[in-house]
Amino acid sequence: MSPTLRGALLSLAAFGIYATHDVVVKTLGHHYSSFQIIFFSGLLSFPFVTVLLMSDKRDVNLVPRHPWLSLLRSVLAVVTGGLGFYAFSVLPMAQCYAMLFATPLLITLLSIPFLGEKVGVRRALAVIVGLIGVLIVLRPGSVPFSWGHLSGLGAALSGALASVIVRKIGKNERSIVLMMYPMLMSVGVMALTMPFVYRPMPFEHLALTGVISVFGMCGAALVIAAYRAAPAVVVAPMQYSQIIWAALYGWLFFDETIDGWTAVGSAVIILSGIYIVLREGTPSVSQNRPVLENRSRLDTGTIPRISLWLRRFGPKEG
Repeated sequence: MSPTLRGALLSLAAFGIYATHDVVVKTLGHHYSSFQIIFFSGLLSFPFVTVLLMSDKRDVNLVPRHPWLSLLRSVLAVVTGGLGFYAFSVLPMAQCYAMLFATPLLITLLSIPFLGEKVGVRRALAVIVGLIGVLIVLRPGSVPFSWGHLSGLGAALSGALASVIVRKIGKNERSIVLMMYPMLMSVGVMALTMPFVYRPMPFEHLALTGVISVFGMCGAALVIAAYRAAPAVVVAPMQYSQIIWAALYGWLFFDETIDGWTAVGSAVIILSGIYIVLREGTPSVSQNRPVLENRSRLDTGTIPRISLWLRRFGPKEG
């Protein structure tokens, strides 16, 4: 098997696991606040992450070199996690994915003021077309616009901004700082909400929060293996396979169907996103490659960013 094919298959498996992760989030979201789900899943992720961090002692201390941007990125991770988990709790999975697929489009836009990225006419048109796809999915004025839709769009925006900040400070900031601060803030902030939102959890539901943590880690490990095997331009577009899992899981577990407008809008968003990835893969087009270098899903703070794991543990460049 060629390395490129192996990387593609590994990434497809990873995003299948991520989609299963989101099914568990949606299932628990019918019973509990997204704050409670994030708190317990984040808390149960700490043993895995601690072992990883203890295995590498290259970082000297936990003092950030860019304190304000590190703080802002941590806050954004908390916001992204809360909004993203809530959106999955209340929206059909396909609609939720369609809005989150807009993240690369927003990263492209935000990279202009934050990274000094020069976006040519072709990528600019791809962003515009992708945003039109978002409007097709939402159909403002034709269907009720809910808090779930607002949360999905907010998660895409805050996740994109967090990704751009990591891209801006990542070369100078220690990876342990970029990994640990969002996790600590996420668990800490969610802990403060527990007196107001906590509902007793039977053992099987508590175990499902552990499943969220395990699936998140397994998905991340497979994506890392995929990026080590194949170029980023091969691996990155595979995230869009989640829409297939969304259709299957939504039908199997939640009696959901994808309406025609959501399918059309999703296709437009996916095609524009793939085009941006391919354009960034051309060295003469993009200096910073902000979308290709964003190797994580939503930066929720519950698990470390994949791009930081890759940098920390000696990845193969994609």
